[in-house]
Amino acid sequence: MPTDNHVHSRWSWDTATASSMQLACARAVEIGLPGVAFTEHVDFTDWSRADAVQLADGSTQVNRPARVGARPRVAPLDVEGYSAELARCREAFPELRVLSGIEAGEPHLFPAGVAAVLATGSFERVLGSLHAIGHDGTLTSVDRALFAELDAHDLMRRYFAELVVLVGGSSVFNVLAHCDYPRRYWPTARVGAYVESDFEEEYREMFRALASSGRALEINTRSPLASDTLLRWWWQEGGDAVSFGSDAHQPFRVGAHFDLAVDVVEAAGFRAGRDRLDFWRR
Repeated sequence: MPTDNHVHSRWSWDTATASSMQLACARAVEIGLPGVAFTEHVDFTDWSRADAVQLADGSTQVNRPARVGARPRVAPLDVEGYSAELARCREAFPELRVLSGIEAGEPHLFPAGVAAVLATGSFERVLGSLHAIGHDGTLTSVDRALFAELDAHDLMRRYFAELVVLVGGSSVFNVLAHCDYPRRYWPTARVGAYVESDFEEEYREMFRALASSGRALEINTRSPLASDTLLRWWWQEGGDAVSFGSDAHQPFRVGAHFDLAVDVVEAAGFRAGRDRLDFWRR
Protein backbone atom coordinates (compact mmCIF):
# COMPACT_ATOMS: atom_id res chain seq x y z
CA MET A 1 0.00 0.00 0.00
CA PRO A 2 1.25 3.51 -0.78
CA THR A 3 1.40 6.51 1.54
CA ASP A 4 -1.78 8.55 1.75
CA ASN A 5 -0.55 12.01 0.77
CA HIS A 6 -3.85 13.86 1.10
CA VAL A 7 -5.62 13.71 4.47
CA HIS A 8 -7.54 16.36 6.39
CA SER A 9 -8.13 16.56 10.12
CA ARG A 10 -9.92 18.93 12.47
CA TRP A 11 -7.38 21.62 11.59
CA SER A 12 -9.02 22.05 8.18
CA TRP A 13 -11.87 24.55 8.16
CA ASP A 14 -14.27 22.12 6.44
CA THR A 15 -13.59 19.13 8.71
CA ALA A 16 -15.40 18.15 11.91
CA THR A 17 -13.63 18.59 15.24
CA ALA A 18 -14.09 14.84 15.86
CA SER A 19 -11.73 14.10 12.93
CA SER A 20 -8.55 13.93 14.95
CA MET A 21 -5.08 13.15 13.64
CA GLN A 22 -4.83 10.34 16.17
CA LEU A 23 -7.85 8.53 14.75
CA ALA A 24 -6.57 9.00 11.19
CA CYS A 25 -3.17 7.59 12.17
CA ALA A 26 -4.79 4.62 13.88
CA ARG A 27 -6.73 3.89 10.71
CA ALA A 28 -3.58 4.14 8.59
CA VAL A 29 -1.80 1.62 10.81
CA GLU A 30 -4.85 -0.67 10.78
CA ILE A 31 -4.91 -0.94 6.98
CA GLY A 32 -1.14 -1.12 6.55
CA LEU A 33 -0.19 2.26 5.14
CA PRO A 34 3.47 3.23 5.54
CA GLY A 35 2.69 6.90 5.99
CA VAL A 36 0.06 9.62 6.05
CA ALA A 37 0.34 13.32 5.20
CA PHE A 38 -1.95 15.81 6.90
CA THR A 39 -2.49 18.37 4.16
CA GLU A 40 -4.79 20.89 5.79
CA HIS A 41 -6.71 23.44 3.76
CA VAL A 42 -5.15 26.86 3.23
CA ASP A 43 -7.74 29.09 1.57
CA PHE A 44 -8.40 32.81 1.54
CA THR A 45 -11.45 35.09 1.59
CA ASP A 46 -9.92 38.22 0.09
CA TRP A 47 -6.90 39.50 -1.83
CA SER A 48 -3.95 41.17 -0.23
CA ARG A 49 -2.05 43.90 -2.05
CA ALA A 50 0.95 41.57 -2.19
CA ASP A 51 -1.05 38.96 -4.13
CA ALA A 52 -0.66 40.92 -7.36
CA VAL A 53 1.72 39.23 -9.81
CA GLN A 54 5.24 40.72 -9.75
CA LEU A 55 6.62 41.29 -13.23
CA ALA A 56 10.25 41.18 -14.30
CA ASP A 57 10.47 44.98 -14.61
CA GLY A 58 9.34 45.41 -11.01
CA SER A 59 5.78 46.44 -11.84
CA THR A 60 2.72 44.47 -10.79
CA GLN A 61 -0.11 42.95 -12.74
CA VAL A 62 -3.45 42.11 -11.18
CA ASN A 63 -4.11 38.77 -12.82
CA ARG A 64 -7.23 37.66 -11.01
CA PRO A 65 -11.00 38.22 -10.74
CA ALA A 66 -12.15 41.43 -9.11
CA ARG A 67 -13.73 39.72 -6.11
CA VAL A 68 -13.56 36.53 -4.06
CA GLY A 69 -16.95 34.84 -3.79
CA ALA A 70 -18.56 34.19 -0.43
CA ARG A 71 -16.58 31.75 1.69
CA PRO A 72 -18.31 32.01 5.08
CA ARG A 73 -16.69 28.94 6.66
CA VAL A 74 -13.09 29.51 5.58
CA ALA A 75 -10.72 30.17 8.49
CA PRO A 76 -6.93 30.52 8.76
CA LEU A 77 -4.88 27.43 9.56
CA ASP A 78 -3.76 27.32 13.20
CA VAL A 79 -0.22 26.24 12.39
CA GLU A 80 0.85 26.15 16.04
CA GLY A 81 -1.98 23.85 17.10
CA TYR A 82 -1.62 21.73 13.98
CA SER A 83 2.12 21.30 14.53
CA ALA A 84 1.68 20.35 18.18
CA GLU A 85 -0.81 17.59 17.36
CA LEU A 86 1.39 16.37 14.53
CA ALA A 87 4.30 16.01 16.97
CA ARG A 88 2.12 14.03 19.38
CA CYS A 89 1.11 11.64 16.59
CA ARG A 90 4.72 11.09 15.54
CA GLU A 91 5.50 10.07 19.11
CA ALA A 92 2.40 7.90 19.51
CA PHE A 93 2.76 6.07 16.16
CA PRO A 94 6.49 5.34 15.67
CA GLU A 95 5.69 2.65 13.06
CA LEU A 96 3.97 5.25 10.85
CA ARG A 97 5.63 8.11 8.96
CA VAL A 98 3.51 11.16 9.76
CA LEU A 99 4.13 13.92 7.22
CA SER A 100 3.28 17.60 7.50
CA GLY A 101 1.59 19.44 4.67
CA ILE A 102 -0.99 21.86 3.36
CA GLU A 103 -3.44 21.95 0.47
CA ALA A 104 -3.05 25.41 -1.02
CA GLY A 105 -6.19 26.57 -2.78
CA GLU A 106 -5.59 28.64 -5.92
CA PRO A 107 -1.91 29.27 -5.00
CA HIS A 108 -1.32 31.22 -8.22
CA LEU A 109 -3.93 33.78 -7.15
CA PHE A 110 -2.86 34.06 -3.50
CA PRO A 111 0.95 33.79 -3.69
CA ALA A 112 1.65 36.09 -0.74
CA GLY A 113 -0.90 34.40 1.50
CA VAL A 114 0.40 30.92 0.76
CA ALA A 115 4.02 32.04 1.21
CA ALA A 116 3.17 33.52 4.61
CA VAL A 117 1.74 30.18 5.78
CA LEU A 118 4.68 28.20 4.43
CA ALA A 119 7.05 30.52 6.28
CA THR A 120 5.52 29.53 9.62
CA GLY A 121 6.59 25.88 9.54
CA SER A 122 8.19 23.01 7.68
CA PHE A 123 5.77 21.29 5.30
CA GLU A 124 6.79 18.08 3.53
CA ARG A 125 3.78 17.70 1.24
CA VAL A 126 2.38 20.81 -0.42
CA LEU A 127 -0.60 20.20 -2.66
CA GLY A 128 -1.78 22.69 -5.24
CA SER A 129 -5.51 22.68 -5.88
CA LEU A 130 -8.13 24.57 -7.84
CA HIS A 131 -11.62 24.72 -6.33
CA ALA A 132 -12.81 27.96 -7.95
CA ILE A 133 -12.51 29.87 -11.22
CA GLY A 134 -13.31 33.39 -12.32
CA HIS A 135 -16.94 33.91 -13.35
CA ASP A 136 -18.52 37.33 -13.94
CA GLY A 137 -15.62 38.99 -12.16
CA THR A 138 -15.88 36.78 -9.08
CA LEU A 139 -13.76 33.83 -7.94
CA THR A 140 -16.56 31.26 -7.86
CA SER A 141 -16.62 27.72 -6.47
CA VAL A 142 -16.87 25.03 -9.11
CA ASP A 143 -19.81 23.03 -7.81
CA ARG A 144 -23.34 21.95 -8.68
CA ALA A 145 -24.59 25.54 -8.67
CA LEU A 146 -22.10 26.61 -11.34
CA PHE A 147 -22.84 23.52 -13.43
CA ALA A 148 -26.53 24.49 -13.27
CA GLU A 149 -25.65 27.92 -14.66
CA LEU A 150 -23.09 27.05 -17.35
CA ASP A 151 -22.69 24.48 -20.10
CA ALA A 152 -21.04 21.46 -18.47
CA HIS A 153 -18.43 20.83 -21.17
CA ASP A 154 -17.55 24.51 -21.40
CA LEU A 155 -17.13 24.71 -17.62
CA MET A 156 -14.74 21.75 -17.60
CA ARG A 157 -12.67 23.32 -20.40
CA ARG A 158 -12.49 26.60 -18.51
CA TYR A 159 -11.38 24.68 -15.43
CA PHE A 160 -8.60 22.86 -17.30
CA ALA A 161 -7.43 26.14 -18.86
CA GLU A 162 -7.17 27.72 -15.41
CA LEU A 163 -5.23 24.69 -14.15
CA VAL A 164 -2.60 25.35 -16.81
CA VAL A 165 -2.36 28.92 -15.53
CA LEU A 166 -2.08 27.62 -11.94
CA VAL A 167 0.75 25.23 -12.81
CA GLY A 168 2.67 27.94 -14.62
CA GLY A 169 1.91 30.61 -12.03
CA SER A 170 2.91 28.84 -8.81
CA SER A 171 6.00 26.85 -7.88
CA VAL A 172 5.19 26.30 -4.19
CA PHE A 173 3.47 22.91 -4.51
CA ASN A 174 4.94 19.49 -5.29
CA VAL A 175 1.72 17.59 -6.07
CA LEU A 176 -1.26 18.71 -8.18
CA ALA A 177 -4.40 17.55 -6.37
CA HIS A 178 -7.58 16.23 -8.04
CA CYS A 179 -6.78 17.52 -11.53
CA ASP A 180 -10.41 17.16 -12.67
CA TYR A 181 -12.06 18.25 -9.42
CA PRO A 182 -15.37 19.46 -11.00
CA ARG A 183 -15.98 15.90 -12.16
CA ARG A 184 -17.39 15.31 -8.67
CA TYR A 185 -20.34 17.53 -9.58
CA TRP A 186 -20.80 16.47 -13.20
CA PRO A 187 -24.57 16.60 -14.00
CA THR A 188 -24.94 13.07 -15.33
CA ALA A 189 -28.74 13.10 -15.22
CA ARG A 190 -28.85 16.17 -17.48
CA VAL A 191 -25.94 15.68 -19.91
CA GLY A 192 -24.97 12.02 -19.65
CA ALA A 193 -21.89 10.34 -18.23
CA TYR A 194 -18.54 12.09 -17.93
CA VAL A 195 -16.25 10.90 -20.72
CA GLU A 196 -12.53 11.53 -20.27
CA SER A 197 -11.86 11.38 -24.00
CA ASP A 198 -14.14 14.40 -24.54
CA PHE A 199 -11.40 16.41 -22.83
CA GLU A 200 -8.31 14.54 -24.01
CA GLU A 201 -6.60 17.62 -25.44
CA GLU A 202 -7.32 19.62 -22.29
CA TYR A 203 -5.95 16.85 -20.07
CA ARG A 204 -2.86 16.52 -22.23
CA GLU A 205 -2.14 20.27 -22.24
CA MET A 206 -2.40 20.38 -18.46
CA PHE A 207 -0.28 17.24 -18.11
CA ARG A 208 2.44 18.72 -20.34
CA ALA A 209 2.59 21.82 -18.18
CA LEU A 210 2.77 19.80 -14.97
CA ALA A 211 5.31 17.30 -16.31
CA SER A 212 7.63 20.04 -17.51
CA SER A 213 7.69 21.41 -13.96
CA GLY A 214 8.82 18.04 -12.57
CA ARG A 215 5.92 17.65 -10.17
CA ALA A 216 3.65 14.72 -9.32
CA LEU A 217 0.06 14.07 -10.35
CA GLU A 218 -2.35 12.93 -7.65
CA ILE A 219 -4.75 10.05 -8.13
CA ASN A 220 -7.55 11.18 -5.84
CA THR A 221 -9.78 8.43 -4.51
CA ARG A 222 -12.52 10.75 -3.27
CA SER A 223 -13.16 11.93 -6.83
CA PRO A 224 -14.43 9.48 -9.44
CA LEU A 225 -11.39 7.29 -9.97
CA ALA A 226 -9.19 8.17 -12.94
CA SER A 227 -8.74 5.54 -15.63
CA ASP A 228 -5.49 3.88 -16.66
CA THR A 229 -5.95 5.62 -20.02
CA LEU A 230 -5.79 9.01 -18.32
CA LEU A 231 -2.62 7.99 -16.49
CA ARG A 232 -1.10 6.80 -19.75
CA TRP A 233 -1.78 10.27 -21.17
CA TRP A 234 0.10 11.64 -18.16
CA TRP A 235 3.08 9.41 -18.94
CA GLN A 236 2.96 10.16 -22.68
CA GLU A 237 3.13 13.88 -21.94
CA GLY A 238 6.24 13.42 -19.80
CA GLY A 239 4.79 12.74 -16.36
CA ASP A 240 6.81 10.30 -14.29
CA ALA A 241 5.40 10.48 -10.75
CA VAL A 242 2.03 9.63 -9.19
CA SER A 243 0.88 10.45 -5.66
CA PHE A 244 -2.02 8.69 -3.94
CA GLY A 245 -4.51 10.76 -1.93
CA SER A 246 -7.76 9.76 -0.26
CA ASP A 247 -8.76 13.39 0.39
CA ALA A 248 -10.18 12.00 3.62
CA HIS A 249 -12.14 14.37 5.85
CA GLN A 250 -13.11 11.55 8.23
CA PRO A 251 -10.60 9.12 9.80
CA PHE A 252 -12.34 6.02 8.45
CA ARG A 253 -11.74 7.24 4.89
CA VAL A 254 -7.94 7.27 5.16
CA GLY A 255 -6.64 5.04 2.37
CA ALA A 256 -10.15 4.54 0.97
CA HIS A 257 -10.22 2.74 -2.41
CA PHE A 258 -6.43 2.50 -2.52
CA ASP A 259 -6.68 -1.12 -3.63
CA LEU A 260 -8.52 -0.03 -6.79
CA ALA A 261 -6.24 2.97 -7.28
CA VAL A 262 -3.16 0.74 -7.10
CA ASP A 263 -4.65 -1.51 -9.79
CA VAL A 264 -5.26 1.50 -12.06
CA VAL A 265 -1.81 2.98 -11.51
CA GLU A 266 -0.09 -0.35 -12.08
CA ALA A 267 -2.12 -0.94 -15.25
CA ALA A 268 -0.70 2.36 -16.54
CA GLY A 269 2.84 1.14 -15.85
CA PHE A 270 3.70 2.98 -12.62
CA ARG A 271 5.37 1.11 -9.77
CA ALA A 272 6.37 1.62 -6.17
CA GLY A 273 10.03 2.30 -5.47
CA ARG A 274 12.23 0.96 -2.71
CA ASP A 275 11.14 3.81 -0.47
CA ARG A 276 7.49 3.22 0.36
CA LEU A 277 7.10 6.91 1.21
CA ASP A 278 8.14 8.03 -2.27
CA PHE A 279 5.82 8.73 -5.19
CA TRP A 280 5.19 5.85 -7.60
CA ARG A 281 7.12 6.18 -10.85
CA ARG A 282 7.28 4.72 -14.31
